[in-house]
Amino acid sequence: MKMPIQQANPDVGFQIAPMIDVVFVILVFFMALAAQIKIEQILQTKLPGVAVASTSTEFVDEQILQISDDGEVSLNEESYDSTQSRELPQLTGTLIRLKTSSDAAKSKLVVTLISHPDSPYYRTIDVLNALAVAGISNVTFTSDTEQ
Repeated sequence: MKMPIQQANPDVGFQIAPMIDVVFVILVFFMALAAQIKIEQILQTKLPGVAVASTSTEFVDEQILQISDDGEVSLNEESYDSTQSRELPQLTGTLIRLKTSSDAAKSKLVVTLISHPDSPYYRTIDVLNALAVAGISNVTFTSDTEQ
């Protein structure tokens, strides 16, 4: 005589244990997140915007201005304005933003002007005028000796 084979019941009912595990993980996540929000409020961080430092910093913000032999002006290896432009409006606008940013950070802005020996002298004067309009007075000069 054979014993009857019991069929597996596919409906096992509602399982509460996995649900409790998921709720516990979510609870731990939100508790950790709440602790981070409290830390951000204590630090009083406000983003985005211009942050003004309360004390001056000791590092120097150095920018490199280069004048090539054909009169092209580049700031940190990025070209600005055309070689025929005497007013240099793009460069002047960028220098004003750099000055405003360094003043807000209370850092010292230094511009190093590297001029190619064959560049026109009037181009150096144009760049100095742009620096004067931006209010940048810490300027160092050097000559490009690479041939």
